[in-house]
Amino acid sequence: MASTDTDEFPPAWVEPTGQWLSSLAGRGLSQRTQRAYRSDLHDFVLFLLQQGVDDLYGITRTQVRAWLAAQSDAGLERSTIQRRLAAVKGFCAWAHRQGILDEDPAAGLRTAPVRRALPKVVTQNQAHALMDALAARAAAEGTAVSTRDLALVELLYATGIRVSELCGLDVGDFDAARETVHVLGKGDKERVAPVGRPAQRAVAAWMRRRDELVTARSGAALFIGERSGARLDPRVARRIVHRSFSLVPGSPDLGPHGLRHAMATHLLEGGADLRAVQEILGHSSVATTQIYTHVTTERLQAVFDQAHPHA
Repeated sequence: MASTDTDEFPPAWVEPTGQWLSSLAGRGLSQRTQRAYRSDLHDFVLFLLQQGVDDLYGITRTQVRAWLAAQSDAGLERSTIQRRLAAVKGFCAWAHRQGILDEDPAAGLRTAPVRRALPKVVTQNQAHALMDALAARAAAEGTAVSTRDLALVELLYATGIRVSELCGLDVGDFDAARETVHVLGKGDKERVAPVGRPAQRAVAAWMRRRDELVTARSGAALFIGERSGARLDPRVARRIVHRSFSLVPGSPDLGPHGLRHAMATHLLEGGADLRAVQEILGHSSVATTQIYTHVTTERLQAVFDQAHPHA
């Protein structure tokens, strides 16, 4: 939609829609979410105007349902329709609380459940091949940067930490004696993740070379940039991981989150407890972690279909 300016609405719509949109800023929503809700509400109001609804008082549950059906007919993804409905429900609930609407026409309305796409995951053999390729490159080039890149990828795969968490690590967060790394996750929640021996060796090797890239901007950052020496930017870390996967023929093109998915999946394939994986990943709910059980089940099914004589 080209415009999201509520001033183009009839006067009866301008004030209430403007007030609700202004209220979003005080709810701690991101600018991106606020822009999306503004666009969603704009679409909804335009639909109602086309149906001859001249003011807010004329909204009915039937019309909200009709708008939802129009979204589906337009071929929008379920996740998009779900978000748009959330915006409309928020607006209608607000109008009801303000006494503008006697009843909330969107209360209780739901969309079809969103089908969560299973993450693409490298196999364990591909993960080993990735690390071997990076180790071979580091040995051949003998540079601090190639040593850093190997440590970065090894640590992402070993711990399953997010790229933002990785880039936020300080030198003191890596505890070689305890074979752990201290992570500051979402919502400033702290956790400790175990670090396997290959990753320990890779990080230790990088620590011995880190001074070669250190500048006045480095501070205590564990991973630093090759030119500025400042704390490594997550975007740069993503590019490093994508380039690393290109070294392994046949592997999918994945970023840091792909290594997070791989780590969780491979742990579960190895018999790890779901709750333990939840703790390592820093998921607030085990339901988020359960998607990896679906991935491992799919792999088991594929092996069965390929190998069992009566499959």
